[in-house]
Amino acid sequence: MNGTTGAGWRRTAVIGGGVLAATAAGLAVLNRVIDGYVDPWKARVADAGFSLKTTRVGDVELSYAEGPDNGPALVLLHAQHMDWFSYSRVLPALSRRFHVFDIDYPGHGTTVVPADYPMTANRIGSDLATFIETTIGEPAFVTGNSSGGLLTTWLAANRPDLVRAVVLEDPPLFSGEYPRIMTTIADRSFATCSDAVREGVDDFLLYWIDSNKAFFTKNMAPGSAFLLTQAVKAYRRAHPGEPVEIGLLPDDTVRLFLRGMDQFDPRFGAAFHEGTWNAGFDHAEALAKVACPALLVQAEFSILPDGTLNGAMSQEDADRAMSLLPDGSYRRVEATHVVHLAEPELYTDLLEEFFLTR
Repeated sequence: MNGTTGAGWRRTAVIGGGVLAATAAGLAVLNRVIDGYVDPWKARVADAGFSLKTTRVGDVELSYAEGPDNGPALVLLHAQHMDWFSYSRVLPALSRRFHVFDIDYPGHGTTVVPADYPMTANRIGSDLATFIETTIGEPAFVTGNSSGGLLTTWLAANRPDLVRAVVLEDPPLFSGEYPRIMTTIADRSFATCSDAVREGVDDFLLYWIDSNKAFFTKNMAPGSAFLLTQAVKAYRRAHPGEPVEIGLLPDDTVRLFLRGMDQFDPRFGAAFHEGTWNAGFDHAEALAKVACPALLVQAEFSILPDGTLNGAMSQEDADRAMSLLPDGSYRRVEATHVVHLAEPELYTDLLEEFFLTR
């Protein structure tokens, strides 16, 4: 689950506002901005020594970015709906003191899985464990955001031989389990995923935009969803085969959210909505089995008037998680859900301070 989608409705507002502002400057300017945009962090990540690689893990072609060997192994597991590049703003800094492995786990990015691949924590966690065991070849520090935080918990609980310590970046502990998931704002996106799977949708990003058309119209202006759709199509024409990056959008998290959605397998989100993702993976039982040092980072959240959780965890969820972790530390941060994008320097400091003292 994803607080990226949990905060997705706020992001939708920013997306629509950005598109409308750009359109006011004229369609010709809009096309130039779209066609010519290159995320400046691509060059910074490459200059830091990162390269994109793939490796075979069973029947999965796993894609990942690997940095230079400047310290202990560090595995990064992004949020749902995003990909490895969501960590781009912290990769150069982290690479100075770690050997970073930034993974597109199944359902995301350019990782390729069979059509019948089971989107479950148990299967994905097992494949990630095999990656650490065979590709990294030594126990690693592991951190994950949102759904990546749940997979980090899975690894620490089920493969303690491969995990030195973990940082859980705003994971949806307990709130991501069925049927509790139905009381979260994130489930609105996961319901869209389920619909897309049932209807056999080929282009999930455009389907997602169209499914939220009424929200765009109500909160921005009539036609704003159409304008965003045209921006996506224009970028694809100018950059065939590349993940969508709409440079006119003013917020890093929004841009990288759309990039991830362009490569996302909706079966992953549907599995949360339908309650199958956590099959055999009880969050409370897993937390109690995490013997290594664990830092739980909680970002901002709110409870809507109807009781819906807008965020990854309530305070009660975080408190319960801390009561179960045998060697747990807690940090509340004033940041949105994808902390490594909202507060990259804070995030880097947290990881270095926690991991390098272990």
